[in-house]
Amino acid sequence: MDNSKILKAFNERSKNTLMETLNIEYVDVGEDFLTAKMSVNSRVHQPYGQLHGGATAALAESVGSAASNFFIDSKSQFINGIQLSINHIKSKREGVVFATAKNVHKGKTTHLWEVTIVDEDRNLISVAKMTNIVLEKRK
Repeated sequence: MDNSKILKAFNERSKNTLMETLNIEYVDVGEDFLTAKMSVNSRVHQPYGQLHGGATAALAESVGSAASNFFIDSKSQFINGIQLSINHIKSKREGVVFATAKNVHKGKTTHLWEVTIVDEDRNLISVAKMTNIVLEKRK
């Protein structure tokens, strides 16, 4: 499957979900990474007019969870996030942020991702660590 088809499939799955509400769009994929972007505006602000840490965490978890789908058999398995740790480095009021998930550990039952969030000028906004568990679908 080519990259444009992969990105289209991820974006289609985001319809009517939190990802659509937050305007998260998957924009780039490679052998060892997945990147999504999110607009920074009043929809994702906290009361002081800055990017809400929860919206940033939702972006990190979305891209980290989606990336794990590359390593499973989606017919018989699915992914659940079991741990997210995020450090916010810099505030952001407007523009765009990009979250890139890179695999740290790919086990049979757990996946560990490092998610780096930068703005359009490549300023570091947040860094997250995400752990997913691989579960078997019930028949």
